[in-house]
Amino acid sequence: MAKNITKITAKPGKQEFFVEREFDAPRGLVFKAYTDPELYEQWIGPRGLETTLEKFESKNGGSWRYIQRDEEGNEFAFHGVNHEVLTPERIIGTFEFEGLPESGHVILQTARFEELPDNRVKVTSQSVFLSVEDRDGMLQSDMEEGMNDSFERLDELLEKMQ
Repeated sequence: MAKNITKITAKPGKQEFFVEREFDAPRGLVFKAYTDPELYEQWIGPRGLETTLEKFESKNGGSWRYIQRDEEGNEFAFHGVNHEVLTPERIIGTFEFEGLPESGHVILQTARFEELPDNRVKVTSQSVFLSVEDRDGMLQSDMEEGMNDSFERLDELLEKMQ
């Protein structure tokens, strides 16, 4: 199995970026890993952080919140609302990191799940920010490393589930 590569596209001056990632699993299984709380908790976030879901409603209008803790006990919390969950095609919702000094840095995210040949799926996520500065700040954080680690953990989980 070839290593799946994460592609991030961020055009200068835009308030958005796109993330594309392929998985060696059927679309329905990947969608389930994004929407089933027991599965989601196993792969979201980088290795070395323990994730606890406080709320996880994978439905239209449902909300979610989780906390990640590092080995020193530092906590990082995230929350959002699912505007649309269309099985197994699309998830549209908000994402907000609670650790920023001022609130209001909400991101609108759309994840699309595209069936590919050979029982594979491509997930394309669009993240729209309130400003170019917010977007650039996210890109300059450890986001890419954490996202790649999460996707590798998801690859491992999907392999066990098949």
